[in-house]
Amino acid sequence: MATEPTALPGQPGQTMQLRDIVLDFRTRSGFGQDKVFRALDGVSLDIAPGQIVGLVGESGSGKTTLGKTMLGVHRPTSGAIHYRGTDLAAAAPSAWKPFRRDLQMVFQDPLSSFNPRFTLGSSLALPLALHAVVPKKQIPDEVASLLTRVGLTPDHAKRYPHELSGGQLQRVAIARAISVRPRFIVADEAVSKLDVSVRAQVLNLLKRMNRETGVGLVFITHDLGVARFLCDRIAVMYFGRIVEEGPTEAIFEEPKHPYTLSLLRARQHDRAPVASDADEAGLAIPDPAKACHYAPRCARRLPRCLVERPRLGEPPHAFACFNPVPAAAAAPAPAVMKA
Repeated sequence: MATEPTALPGQPGQTMQLRDIVLDFRTRSGFGQDKVFRALDGVSLDIAPGQIVGLVGESGSGKTTLGKTMLGVHRPTSGAIHYRGTDLAAAAPSAWKPFRRDLQMVFQDPLSSFNPRFTLGSSLALPLALHAVVPKKQIPDEVASLLTRVGLTPDHAKRYPHELSGGQLQRVAIARAISVRPRFIVADEAVSKLDVSVRAQVLNLLKRMNRETGVGLVFITHDLGVARFLCDRIAVMYFGRIVEEGPTEAIFEEPKHPYTLSLLRARQHDRAPVASDADEAGLAIPDPAKACHYAPRCARRLPRCLVERPRLGEPPHAFACFNPVPAAAAAPAPAVMKA
């Protein structure tokens, strides 16, 4: 029987707690043999009410997979997802039903997330009716109120998805996510396809919605400037693991993991590769399953890194590295995005 998870010091009443989440995908090769790809490798993360946590890292690092796992799209191979006293990772799909209203997502491409045959008013009304958020006769007024809250007009309810701009449609997507009054939202690259001016408007909208509703928000992005502007805390992912996590300013001003430093340097110089000057020639790793994932690319690696994987440390600023970056070597942080 699941028990209520213990809140971390200084962070009472966690919205969601992930503990040692492992997710393996099995694929069948041409020879009929199954291969296992480990997408998430021992991920632990806490999201408190009213907090915005950013997930950053290169493409393929596992950010989107982690976000979908939080919402039940993927079932973890092992580990725990504690939410309101229940371990959702161990729960049957039917056991997620009482929590569906609480857990919502804002997608990267809003156009593909709406039914093109439905007006936007119908798309907003559907979750209100399904979850009985308001009495049926009040749904039209609630739809109008939602559109107004995200900076649109009630007349937008009569339009179809293709009739709106990308920024307008993303506002409707946010309205749909908050319509059922959730406790937890995952926003997956929610502004990456928007123009810079529209992006700033949507980010300010997300900040305001978070402040007004107290919802816990996980914001997935590859843009460090956006992450610094929006997020209270940052988790840096590499190869399915969180390698550094802490308050936003600590991550940007005093990065500890060499990979985090590499990301910051690449952000400062648009053409800089997200890598280090490590010499991989002749590097022999006895057992890659036990070694640090970043060791082949790391100029700060020690012999220990090739035979042992560092564990993520303790909050508030945690990092998984045996030879962390000294403060004097930290690169200047990318400028805060102006909105």
